[in-house]
Amino acid sequence: MAVTNICSTMRARCFFAMENKETFTVDSSEEEEEEEHEDSGSCAEGGREEEAPRFQFCCEKCKAITQTHGQEIVTPQRISNGRFQLQLEEEGLYECSVTGLVFEASERVLVQYSVLSWSKFSSFLSNSWKLAGPIFNINTVDEDASVLTSIQFLHSICLAQSLDNVVPFSVLHIKDMAFIEPSADYSGRHVKWKVTSLSPVGPIIPITLPVEYHGVVLVYKRLYCDSNNYSFHVYLAINDQSSINDIYEQVRRYKDRYIMIQKPAMCKLVEGTFHLLSEPEGEIRPEELEFTLDSIKIKGYFEAVFEERPPFKWSVIKTTTDETIWSAIIREDDCQAYFRQKPRQRAKRGRVRTRSSSDDENTYGAKSMNSQVQDLKEMELLQISKKFGSEWKQVAIVLGLMYKDLEDIKETERDVTMQKFNMLLKWKNGRKRGEATANHLWRSVKNLDDLPTEVQEVLQDLMDKQTAR
Repeated sequence: MAVTNICSTMRARCFFAMENKETFTVDSSEEEEEEEHEDSGSCAEGGREEEAPRFQFCCEKCKAITQTHGQEIVTPQRISNGRFQLQLEEEGLYECSVTGLVFEASERVLVQYSVLSWSKFSSFLSNSWKLAGPIFNINTVDEDASVLTSIQFLHSICLAQSLDNVVPFSVLHIKDMAFIEPSADYSGRHVKWKVTSLSPVGPIIPITLPVEYHGVVLVYKRLYCDSNNYSFHVYLAINDQSSINDIYEQVRRYKDRYIMIQKPAMCKLVEGTFHLLSEPEGEIRPEELEFTLDSIKIKGYFEAVFEERPPFKWSVIKTTTDETIWSAIIREDDCQAYFRQKPRQRAKRGRVRTRSSSDDENTYGAKSMNSQVQDLKEMELLQISKKFGSEWKQVAIVLGLMYKDLEDIKETERDVTMQKFNMLLKWKNGRKRGEATANHLWRSVKNLDDLPTEVQEVLQDLMDKQTAR
């Protein structure tokens, strides 16, 4: 089926001027994100070290009406929190294997990009438009934006349910002002946009357009509550990375800690009211949950609490039609799976590296393990602890410490740097002699997403010194 083109003749029009003109850059956005992370007192396990979850981009029917144009699938380099870069070697089409972005380049160019939050930009949609996919900040390094001819964004609209597969996509483009710009083409997965300049940009549709979304149901289980109770949060969201990231960030800011329950998440969603049914019955609040794209900043959820052990058979039902849009059985194993994983498996699945795991073993492992190396000294532990940021609590879990250990450390030491030091010291004291080297620590934490570059550099320096001895 030919890709539909219904928007190419539209003229870009100014949406409205921002009250205070700002320049939106990847760096400022990320600094704000990192400041928020620093202030956060909790985390969602299965989250930051893995980053927010990612799912299949669209349904099988939409795949059938998706055309590809020979783009090369390329794996990006992860450069910081949610930030990626791709070196496009020559003229051509390139699809990012992580975000689904498709870049059309006219020559060799280095592209950097990050997923942004719609909660920060939804005010620019006014009452006329609603989001239809993730929003990105994209820029080129040392090259003009015109080097990129077009960019294709994933969208979350199920075209298989739309009349004649026709959807009037547009693109929100935030420069000095917020503009609505035309799309050039679209398919079952992507919205194509002709690049005018580079800044925050994402696909949108008219707010009055009734559509069916590719959606997801996300289940988080609360940890460390009464052992006789099982408490869950169940979220409904459209399947775009901006929305999924927003839910993850909301969960990780809770005072209590949560783990994500791994269940098939894909579903079809329409705006409306839903309820959650459970066998056996539990305490579920609210009885009905309205799914609407108006609720961008705070994501609603079902809270389900049970005084008996799993299994729980759940179904999410569309209230007006009694249609089941999603169902799953939550088993005891699902609730315990995270703790049975090795630290390496808890880390981000499929994390993109500049060197392979085998390279790491060759560089940091073989020579050091065969040498008589010393355990890390306390001064070295202090040196490392100073390089950790807010992710240090996740590091502690990966290193095998319990939640109670963290609470004890926080109660007995108020200085954050010393809390991190005591965490590493407890890890060292819990290991056999000769098994608390820089190499051992590196192998435990190297798969953590967002592991600070400074930590990697310090550990590499210590391992190099040990190898040279």
